[in-house]
Amino acid sequence: MSSRNAKRRNLRIPEVLPVLPLRDVVVFPNIITPLSVSRPRSTEAVDSALADNRLLLLVSQLSPETEEPGEGELYAIGTAGLIIKTLKLPDDRVRVLVQGLTRCRVEAFNEDGPMLTARVSPLPDEETGRVDVESEALLRNVRKMLEDASSLGQGISSEVLVIAQNLEDPGRLADLAASNLELKVSDAQVVLETMEPHDRLRKVNEVITREVEVLHLQQEISSIARGEMDRSQREYFLRQQLRAIHGELGEGDLADECAEYREKAEAAGMPEGARSETERQVRRLERMAPDSPEAATLRTYLDTMVDLPWSEATEDRLELSEVADILDEDHHGLDKAKERILEYLAVRKLKDDATGPILCLVGPPGVGKTSIARSIARAMGRQFVRLSLGGVRDEAEIRGHRRTYVGAMPGRIIQGLQQAGSNNPVFLLDEVDKIGSDHRGDPSAALLEVLDPEQNSSFRDHYLGAEFDLSKVLFIATANVMGPIHPAFRDRLEILRLTGYTEEEKLAIARLHLLPRQGTDNGISEHPFKISDNALRRIVSSYTHESGLRSLERQLGKICRKVARRHAEGNTEPLRITASNLQAWLGSPPTLPDRVLSEDRVGVATGLAVTSVGGDVLFVEALTVPGDGRVTLTGSLGAVMKESAEAALSFVRSRAADLGLDPEQFRTQDLHVHVPEGATPKDGPSAGTCLISAIVSAFTGVPIHRHVAMTGEVTLRGAVLPVGGVRDKVLAARRAGVSRVILAEANRKDLSELPAGVRRDLDFEFVSNIEQVLQAALVSPPAPRPRRGSSDRDHRPATAGA
Repeated sequence: MSSRNAKRRNLRIPEVLPVLPLRDVVVFPNIITPLSVSRPRSTEAVDSALADNRLLLLVSQLSPETEEPGEGELYAIGTAGLIIKTLKLPDDRVRVLVQGLTRCRVEAFNEDGPMLTARVSPLPDEETGRVDVESEALLRNVRKMLEDASSLGQGISSEVLVIAQNLEDPGRLADLAASNLELKVSDAQVVLETMEPHDRLRKVNEVITREVEVLHLQQEISSIARGEMDRSQREYFLRQQLRAIHGELGEGDLADECAEYREKAEAAGMPEGARSETERQVRRLERMAPDSPEAATLRTYLDTMVDLPWSEATEDRLELSEVADILDEDHHGLDKAKERILEYLAVRKLKDDATGPILCLVGPPGVGKTSIARSIARAMGRQFVRLSLGGVRDEAEIRGHRRTYVGAMPGRIIQGLQQAGSNNPVFLLDEVDKIGSDHRGDPSAALLEVLDPEQNSSFRDHYLGAEFDLSKVLFIATANVMGPIHPAFRDRLEILRLTGYTEEEKLAIARLHLLPRQGTDNGISEHPFKISDNALRRIVSSYTHESGLRSLERQLGKICRKVARRHAEGNTEPLRITASNLQAWLGSPPTLPDRVLSEDRVGVATGLAVTSVGGDVLFVEALTVPGDGRVTLTGSLGAVMKESAEAALSFVRSRAADLGLDPEQFRTQDLHVHVPEGATPKDGPSAGTCLISAIVSAFTGVPIHRHVAMTGEVTLRGAVLPVGGVRDKVLAARRAGVSRVILAEANRKDLSELPAGVRRDLDFEFVSNIEQVLQAALVSPPAPRPRRGSSDRDHRPATAGA
């Protein structure tokens, strides 16, 4: 073999050689290198060499992207090589095994013809002479570095290392080392172009030292990455084994389920506290048997946590004119509630982080409290959630159950937000005046945190175990009366009173809202009928007894159902309902309890009251019978109303002479005061004027005007004090057919809340003392009796006490 290599080295290099341009490789002398040839001109060069002396010039390209390089695109120094073996591949490529012979300098390139040729001058290696100490050190260092590079993963075969150990020629060792290192073409070309053997070995030593340092650093990085990869792979393999075990046991794929919970928790935008709690519970779930009862409980908890709208919010509609149009479209009247909502939106438009008010709509049933809350949500572009609090007695309904209980679930506040899918809905707390309390706690106390703007940004539900921000929620509460509401709870509410509707408002609402809705609900929207204003007015006055609209809507629905039946039977004649034929559609009007008396009566006074269903008319009856001066109070009266009756009797006794009464009557006659509808509880101080008028009428025998209604609290001195609910009371008086209303002078300012039509229809008498009440209420004022000394002395202490 050595003699064959000697013969190859002694081959004479022709002056002109075919050129084989090389990409990303440099061929060194005495090195056998495999090459892949695919370009047409390169293939032609190989064929030409094979046809002649198997010699060609191997020269590297300056840029590997150049497809057909020519002069100026190839290095000036290459290697003359001998083709040892060729192999043609099916795709027309040629595999060539070449051995470098000697360095050659290119004198000139010739691009004419089918291949590139070059005129070359051989550059034989210089004589190394005697090997000195520096050369010996370089030789040893390069050999060691080759071993280090091989141990660090460089692709150097053991045969190369053996040859390197036996080489004493610096030039040949340098070529061997450079050809087996993954050098850049530019660095390898520098080594090729260095003619002096010691200089070439020195350059190779620098290159290989740098390469070994890079390999050391690469190995350190690989070790770190491999450690992390090994840990990840170990966890992966363990999880795969766990999955296989669960599969063999017939259990679900818990790992995928936990990964899905983590992804959902990340996407939900939870705050840090909720995120850490969720992650802790996911880790617990990973350690459980998938089919265990506790795992099912944990899944329910995690489903709740990832489904909550932690960061989901709807965008508010802040165009005030558009919101006002929507509110007016949905509701007629209710101006105070609409105005307050527009004020809130105006503040939100100027200040994004403004906290929402806690509005409480107070009014009788059927005036539109719930529906206006729904309209507010639509006008603002928010989701709507309704929570009915009637009969709620358990604090856990608000705060949720702790997860230690079987069947635990979040409170209804959190459930409502989960249902809404946003963290800023309009949340209606319906019927807050009907919340109860027992041994399970007071839900009103739990609602204090929910409705306090200073606290609800960190509301903590017992089930979640994490804080939820409720400050973006617009809470709206509704109630019929304010009395039963807890004082601390009431203090957090902004009260908006919705009083009953006037007859004109009911007619307008019936036209705009109720008739179209009932027509659609009963399938006759395409078969309209006409109903006159007088017919609607008759329905309101004779067929309904309410402050709201529910009875009115039921009566209109009854008409619509009869119309639907006519159309279903094929009768499509035009219909017009008037006051004269209304009874044929609705039957006879029901007997309504709040109509005025048919005649003036002794001892019967018409009073005005406010109940949970709005304003109402009540009659106070007083009757005297022979007896010994006892007083009987009946009619399911409350403590305050009983006290008012006792005060009224004391006042009448103290003014007996002025009222034309004989003091002996109080000793020889019993007094019975009764308020009809005894099954209905009645209480409050505002019946004072009514009680005194009835008692005076009973003792004097003077009738009371049947068209006069009154309300007001009376002191023992005879002063008439103002009362509340004037608007509802006056509307009830108007419904009952009353023509004159007696009010305290201090209530004069409350008339501004009444519509102009109501003020025109009624006469108002404003009084300051009970004498003025009796002058207006009794048919004929009683004449004073002459005072007697004994009588005056008998009753003087009572007068002084008053």
